[in-house]
Amino acid sequence: MQGKFQASFITITMFKKFTPSTDIAGQTPPKSSVQRSIRAAVLQQWKIGPETLEEIWPKKETLIHVKCREHISIYSVQSVPLFFQHFDGPFYPTLRLLHQYPSILPKVGVDRGAIRFLLAGAPMMCPGLTSAGGYLPPSEEALPKGTAVAVHAEGKEHAVGIGITELSTEDMRKLNKDVAVEIVTYLGDDLWALQTL
Repeated sequence: MQGKFQASFITITMFKKFTPSTDIAGQTPPKSSVQRSIRAAVLQQWKIGPETLEEIWPKKETLIHVKCREHISIYSVQSVPLFFQHFDGPFYPTLRLLHQYPSILPKVGVDRGAIRFLLAGAPMMCPGLTSAGGYLPPSEEALPKGTAVAVHAEGKEHAVGIGITELSTEDMRKLNKDVAVEIVTYLGDDLWALQTL
């Protein structure tokens, strides 16, 4: 758990003060075999089929691996950032991509009181998700710990952040305390501001 927290924290810090001129170490297209393994991983991790992935990242388009400091990798197609990864962790879609394809990740929601903390990149606590304005999936669709999620805010149409669950959604309901979701990117951070690389 400590390793995951550090990974999330570094990601948050990275996109709070991300400057392409100093934070990008290089850009290279991965080998075809690596691109195939990335495709397979994305299909396994996200709630999409091959047709949707083809819309997002056509096979004929070259994926570019943008290497950044703090072991962050951003992947782009035609200079548009599509998803990112920290070390060998899960692939997270950018928030802009999530707005185009809202069903990529499972949804959780926070109440109005948590919005200002979310927009500062703070971890989301259980009470913000279990209160009347929050949202957790029903028990039959419970999410395990370590699941990448779209974080919605009460009264907002689109996701305002992307995070990773620190507890299962059932434990969030039962315990109703501690960190529920570590935020990895959010509306208004420097990754959001980065429309092209």
